[in-house]
Amino acid sequence: MSSSVEAELLARCQAGEAGAWDVLFDQHYAPAGRFVFQLGYDFSREDVEEICQEAFLTVIKSLHTFQGHSRFQTWLFRIAANKARDYRQRQQAAKRGGGQIPLPLHPVDAEDGFALDPPSPLPGPDLSLINGEKISLVGQALEQLGDPCREILELRYFADLSYEEIAGALALNPKTVSSRLSKCLGKLENITRALLAREDSREKQTPTSV
Repeated sequence: MSSSVEAELLARCQAGEAGAWDVLFDQHYAPAGRFVFQLGYDFSREDVEEICQEAFLTVIKSLHTFQGHSRFQTWLFRIAANKARDYRQRQQAAKRGGGQIPLPLHPVDAEDGFALDPPSPLPGPDLSLINGEKISLVGQALEQLGDPCREILELRYFADLSYEEIAGALALNPKTVSSRLSKCLGKLENITRALLAREDSREKQTPTSV
């Protein structure tokens, strides 16, 4: 979709045109679902759908704040990433007994609900240092990495945005994006290797059955 067509569609949404919202959701719900699925190394399909619902509710409430400095999908992915982190924090609080398990905002109709098409959970080429069987450690490493590294890596390797798109979204220049990505990948590699070493140590200490 060209920028002019997208701008027109967003203007129609802000004017309250129901048909425009339908078009916007049809075009962006599945990509947002794939993005969230990749972010959450242990998210279920139901988790992804709930996070997407929360993200799109935020879009409905906050579309008037979108300034158009980046593509709409880039803005949406940043919202979805924040919702995914909030959701995981609620999950962890519930497991610790410090919170309640969240309920869906509204049920998804089996016939009319948006279908998600989750991709393979394997890392991209730039994260090939991680064995496919250890992919869950990538998610854990990202959690430990923290912002702003986590956000820029999510946008590059999970949302598959170009340097220019990331630069527009984060108000940086492309050279800064390139430099920050390089540094953040180094940090991610160090954290992931530490997690791998810890897991290997646990496996060696686990007695095998005869």
